[in-house]
Amino acid sequence: QVQLVESGGGLVQPGGSLRLSCAASGFTFSTTTMSWYRQAPGKERELVAAITKTGISTNYADSVKGRFTISRDNAKRTVYLQMNSLKPEDTAVYYCNAATWLGSRWGQGTQVTVSS
Repeated sequence: QVQLVESGGGLVQPGGSLRLSCAASGFTFSTTTMSWYRQAPGKERELVAAITKTGISTNYADSVKGRFTISRDNAKRTVYLQMNSLKPEDTAVYYCNAATWLGSRWGQGTQVTVSS
């Protein structure tokens, strides 16, 4: 079955960096658009970044443009989110999403906390 396992979250000071990873299995990763979403307490889940199957095309939420970078390694079946210049408002649970032919699939999420 489809599995998405996120890792790399944690506590970081404002201005710091983190790199999230999402290891995928159970579907054809190389033909699937992958995305990162986040959900802060009391707020709706929002799209952070997405990347097409080849990695040529990406898009970002306005709030993270210039600070976050999404990438993928199809050989490793892994999608990444490099987060730089982190702000307290980036604090949230970050979820990996796969737009598979079976439908949208989610990972369990990884907590990112930006605080001094």
